[in-house]
Amino acid sequence: MKNKDALKISLLAILFGVLLRVVILLLTGRDPFYLFYGLVRGASGLDLIKGGSINPRYIGEFIVASMPIILTGLSVAFAYRTGLFNIGAEGQLMVGACASIATAVLFPQIPVVHMLVSVLAGILAGAAWGFLPGILKSKFNLHEVVICIMMNYIGMYLANYVYVQLPGSDTSRTALIPESASLSNSFFESLTNHSRLNLGIFFVILAVLAYWFIIEKTSFGYGLRATGFNKEGARYAGMKVERNIVYSMMIAGAMAGLAGAIISLGTFNYGRVLSSFENYGFDGIAVALTGACNAIGVVLAGLLFGLLKVAQPILQSVGIPKEIGEIISAAIVLFVAMQYGIRIILDKLSKLRHKKDAKEPKGEKSV
Repeated sequence: MKNKDALKISLLAILFGVLLRVVILLLTGRDPFYLFYGLVRGASGLDLIKGGSINPRYIGEFIVASMPIILTGLSVAFAYRTGLFNIGAEGQLMVGACASIATAVLFPQIPVVHMLVSVLAGILAGAAWGFLPGILKSKFNLHEVVICIMMNYIGMYLANYVYVQLPGSDTSRTALIPESASLSNSFFESLTNHSRLNLGIFFVILAVLAYWFIIEKTSFGYGLRATGFNKEGARYAGMKVERNIVYSMMIAGAMAGLAGAIISLGTFNYGRVLSSFENYGFDGIAVALTGACNAIGVVLAGLLFGLLKVAQPILQSVGIPKEIGEIISAAIVLFVAMQYGIRIILDKLSKLRHKKDAKEPKGEKSV
């Protein structure tokens, strides 16, 4: 599918999702204005009801909510561009968060170095969690989806076990990490009215640039994409197919691990014992599909899904249930999944337009 067609389908999916949400609000007797109020408030901090007042805290929290979703979207997109389906970003994120917290608690408190090592630990843990499905896929042709689903649960319970073993932990969370390991930044906090915006934004930017450069501008990325298009053709061309599969899953895991590091070291500054998934990894699947696995597309889709997350409490405050708030996300994914049907509709409309132009006499066209 051409990038132009993919962009059209993504935009149509978003439009249809919003329209479906408006229809549901009308059917349930609620004012659709509050939908747009919540989205505008969440993205810009502008209060359309009170008139003109702007709270920059909303902007900061909007970016904070979007950062891990962008990274898990990049994780899924990277694997998808190389012929793999990384449904394990959730587990990779959790072990990344766990490794970051453990390093932050146990590593010597050296300024700057402490923070960088903690982030690196999360990246490496995510990569290691992607290595196993990659090696099993390359050596034994075991489907990566099945392996990743099982490893998501292993990752969650392993992280919970490690958290409660760390010094100062209780049954629900770890102690606060040292300030030298934290991604929190006082300048960003003051700029956004004490939001949780942190230095993780720079790591996200670096990850987006790395994704674009590796996939689009390197021979290594070309080999990965060629392996995804046709394994046997890539093998015939002399490419190391098995190695490429493992590297692809490891890089995808590293991006999800970075998301976990940013959440633990920047958003919360402690490790959390979780009883269920938070769905960052699964949101990443929707972001990758909506963004057509393109670097800029994934960023924009991640911002959209981050906006939908931060808008939910705002919508609840004006009487719109959370469940209705989640419909738009599900609808967007549904319409993206129907991309081939949408392509057929677009092709038919294009043919009708060309047919109409062909029937119209050239001499009768208006000047």
